[in-house]
Amino acid sequence: MASIHNILDKYWGHKSFRPLQEDIINSILNGKDTLALLPTGGGKSVCFQIPALAKEGICIVVSPLIALMKDQVENLQKKDIKAVAITSSMHKREIDIALDNCVHGKIKFLYLSPERLETEIVKVRVQKMNVNLLAIDESHCISQWGYDFRPSYLKIAIFREFIPNIPVLALTATATPEVVLDIQEKLLFKTKNVLQKSFERTNLAYIVQEEEDKLQRLIKIANNIKGSGIVYVRNRKKTHELASYLKSHKISADFYHAGIEPQTRDLKQQDWIQNKTRIIVCTNAFGMGIDKPDVRFVVHLDLPDSIEAYFQEAGRAGRDEQKSFAVLLYNKSDKIELERNTENQFPPIEEIKKTYQALANYLQLATGSGLGVTFNFDITAFCDNYKLQAISTYNCLKFIEREGYIILSDAVHKPSKIKIEVNREDLYKFQITDKAFDFFIKILLRSYSGLFDEFVKINEFDLAKKLSTKKEDVIKRLHYLQQIGLITYASQTELPQLTFIQPRVDAKELSISKENYDLLKKKAFERMESMIHYASSNHKCRSQLLLSYFGENNTERCNQCDVCLDENKRTLHNDEFDRICTQIKELIAIHPLALKDLVDAITESTEEKRLRTIQWLIDENQLEYNEENMICLK
Repeated sequence: MASIHNILDKYWGHKSFRPLQEDIINSILNGKDTLALLPTGGGKSVCFQIPALAKEGICIVVSPLIALMKDQVENLQKKDIKAVAITSSMHKREIDIALDNCVHGKIKFLYLSPERLETEIVKVRVQKMNVNLLAIDESHCISQWGYDFRPSYLKIAIFREFIPNIPVLALTATATPEVVLDIQEKLLFKTKNVLQKSFERTNLAYIVQEEEDKLQRLIKIANNIKGSGIVYVRNRKKTHELASYLKSHKISADFYHAGIEPQTRDLKQQDWIQNKTRIIVCTNAFGMGIDKPDVRFVVHLDLPDSIEAYFQEAGRAGRDEQKSFAVLLYNKSDKIELERNTENQFPPIEEIKKTYQALANYLQLATGSGLGVTFNFDITAFCDNYKLQAISTYNCLKFIEREGYIILSDAVHKPSKIKIEVNREDLYKFQITDKAFDFFIKILLRSYSGLFDEFVKINEFDLAKKLSTKKEDVIKRLHYLQQIGLITYASQTELPQLTFIQPRVDAKELSISKENYDLLKKKAFERMESMIHYASSNHKCRSQLLLSYFGENNTERCNQCDVCLDENKRTLHNDEFDRICTQIKELIAIHPLALKDLVDAITESTEEKRLRTIQWLIDENQLEYNEENMICLK
């Protein structure tokens, strides 16, 4: 077994681990099921990547987000570590080849969605793999008590039967005490084993400001806090408007949301990471998997749905451990809007069923069909076709997704790919027989390597230029070669993907448990109330409020949030008092000082508190005025 420190140095260039990482890694290497709780930016991925690299075999990583899978796979590949993600944007043949490579030991990390674990092809192939670890990212999704419950996560326990005696590492950045217990029970941990780093962020100042004119306040924040920032808003239209507003005030800004074409999103993200853009204004689609350590402030202009969501988004500030700010701008109308949004997340069950029926009709799916089939899905065209309201329809589809019938993913750029399905000899025979395709195939082979072994990304426009023809002609030829079985061709798309993970049922048979529906709604409203309480509270340290929500009690005041700063103005605390006393005694031990000179010489705290401390010392007979009206030790 390779040394974990050597692996860390070789692939990540670090000599030592962050707090708790080594404990988590050793727990896994000792074969223990482990739940690791690390705050956002705490280095969760290293906790499963290093033990997997230290042992023979492949690590299966379960993740709910395609963008996150894609990001991690790309990062591993940059380190020359073989990794693959099976997603709904892949051709069936491509999936088949990728799983074969996992069986034959060519791949070290296999990323799957929880829904993919239920497919027959994965169940069969995984039993042939030498699996060394099952890592479950965003593991709070397995708990009905959590803020992002997904029924598909419940099937992971069944999947464990196919890889017996393989340890599980469950990872999350946000979990309340009841969720922590629930995760371990649902994943069938042999013994309870939680390794948790405190959620406390001592370098992060949490500020809530009740503000009617949020835009003016945002300008002040951007001008007063140097460095890069993130501004979160609830809807896509506001991202565009707010970025324009910041730019009109000479502040470098751009906008980002899931509806933007994926390549443009990537460019916007990179410009921000490289500090070409200072502030990114975005929806909650932004941030997952982005490791930018020097974010100096995160501002929320709208109330998030839950403390968990807020904590994760705010936690993207100050990952370099330097002083940073998490600012929530809040007013009374935000409470009304959040209540309405939370209610909208739970459309009437009858409306959900009607939306499902319309979806089946739109995609022309017969009852009993559709299992595992992925469609390019334009929700705007769907709503226009059936005269549906976009927000209500989206919430219906998300609920159908939560119930485990479909997966609805955001738009991802899916480039065109091909693979030659015959051997070289048969291809050569075809070229001789069909001279019209001879030059076309030669250009393909010269332009792209590996076509006989795997799916290779191609660009139809580049091929058209080399062939002195139109792109449409290239596409037509590729379709023909696929038709005759010579190649498999998966054409590009920019549209979101919708996958049926259960056969289409009659809408009347759509199983939505009223009990489950009511429970999810109740929990959503409880989380909403906690968020409103955090925003409207002004009597308890913000950090203490957040930490107590996640089960950390008996913590110290942060002395830097708006509540603490306000209280500090009014109250002289023991540690502050002691520091002022020490300075006073050091200063007048040299020689007596006039009151004004003594107050000016003290560097600690405010002038009012310095005066109060001097007066207390005089009252307690520790200081006195001498004959020259100078303060001296008694």
